[in-house]
Amino acid sequence: QVQLVESGGGLVQAGGSLRLSCAASGRTFSSAAMGWFRQAPGKEREFVAAILWSGGSTYYADSVKGRFTIPRDNAKNTVYLQMNSLKPEDTAVYYCNYHRLYRPDYWGQGTQVTVSS
Repeated sequence: QVQLVESGGGLVQAGGSLRLSCAASGRTFSSAAMGWFRQAPGKEREFVAAILWSGGSTYYADSVKGRFTIPRDNAKNTVYLQMNSLKPEDTAVYYCNYHRLYRPDYWGQGTQVTVSS
C-alpha cells in the first residue's frame, strides 16, 4: 500500500507559476510511474503529466506541454508539478497518481489550483 500526500495548491494570477508536490510513502516500487491528473467542475478527470521512476521518462498532455514540467527527487520519493504560464483554464483540483502495471492505482487527496484572469 502507498500513501500520497499533496501540497502546494493555491491561487495565482494568469501568467504566474505554481509548484505542486506529491510525497509517496509505504511500499513503493521503482517500476512505478507517478503523475498528475486534474478535474475541473463539471468535467471529467484528465491526464496532465507523468514520470517513470526508472529512467525518468516524462509524458505531458498537449494542453500543458511547454508550460508544465514534472521534476522528481528520488531520495525524497517525491514528484513535483512545476506549472508556468498558468491560464484560467488550468483551474482545477489536481490529483497525484501512483501507477504500477497490473496493480490498482493510488491517488492523493487533491489540491485546488485556481488561476485568476
